Amino acid sequence: MDRARKSSTEPKIPNVHQWEEFLLRVGGHLLQSWGWGEFKSRFGWQVERLAVWDEASGELKGAAQVLIRRLPVGRMAYVPKGPVADPEDAETWKRLLRLLRDFGRERGVTFLKIEPDWEGEHPLVQLFQEEGYKHSAQAIQPLTTIIVTLDGDDDEILKQMKSKTRYNIRLAERKGVTVREGDEADVSLFYNLMEETKDRDLFGIHQEAYYRAAWQVFAPQNHARLFLAYHGDQLLAGLMVFAYGSRACYLYGASSNRHRNLMPNHLLQWRAMLWAREQGCTSYDLWGVPDEVGEGEEDMEEVLERGGLWGVYRFKRGFGGRIVRHSPSYDYVYSRALYWLGTRVYPRVRGT
Repeated sequence: MDRARKSSTEPKIPNVHQWEEFLLRVGGHLLQSWGWGEFKSRFGWQVERLAVWDEASGELKGAAQVLIRRLPVGRMAYVPKGPVADPEDAETWKRLLRLLRDFGRERGVTFLKIEPDWEGEHPLVQLFQEEGYKHSAQAIQPLTTIIVTLDGDDDEILKQMKSKTRYNIRLAERKGVTVREGDEADVSLFYNLMEETKDRDLFGIHQEAYYRAAWQVFAPQNHARLFLAYHGDQLLAGLMVFAYGSRACYLYGASSNRHRNLMPNHLLQWRAMLWAREQGCTSYDLWGVPDEVGEGEEDMEEVLERGGLWGVYRFKRGFGGRIVRHSPSYDYVYSRALYWLGTRVYPRVRGT
């Protein structure tokens, strides 16, 4: 549900066309898209959209999609990969931060969390602090990731990759691994793989309805694809990739315990990158590696000896690209006591 702002300075909420046109024009993130709000609203999040306009021209200058959820203690308001505005337009950012601050107070939330879509420290960090926002030690979305450039032809993209990764892509093809696009009926097959991966690698997953809803919201708009890798009639692996504007994001992936030596995941990622480039994307976000990497730790010999996310990092690092450390989260706290209790349940609040 969107709430109309009654003040003369923030007169209205954009409709879906205005919202999407603005985000795509200024390079806004998938997680601030209208579709992402519709998607998350199916799973316990209330969605509100706030906007800042130029009072003279009526031009949309800034936007913030806010997700609200009840926690075991209190409620949180959350702005993933936002707000969205020109980072050099300090006045619009000030209005956005104050609009969000007032919104959270009116809605009676315990705290408001924003996670800016910015590489490194946000250039307006001093403004955040002046407006009462504090650095948070806990983030919902990954702070550190690897982004692969999709500019150029196939050979130019492949040249970024480590030789072993290129070899594994070709190996999968030589050994008869094939990749096809899935439809909604295939989400159940993908979910079966997710459960198998969860049991093997010991990480949490969403319910099947979550992945189905992601497909329903984004695939018909050509903003997402489900890719499945087979050897003969055996399903070996799958992934869901999203494209929004110039950026693609690999958000969900899973694989079977069978025929892992055939390297189906390498071929899947390659196919997903090619699809993303066809959609006009110039970058491919592999979505999350250990934060120690972003802090300068990248000893591959040590990586080989570690389990957990370090194995995932080794796989993703093979595709080349650059390591990116995103801006920290910022919290605006309305109730210090409830905030202290509420932040203890962050691990239960899943990002993507």
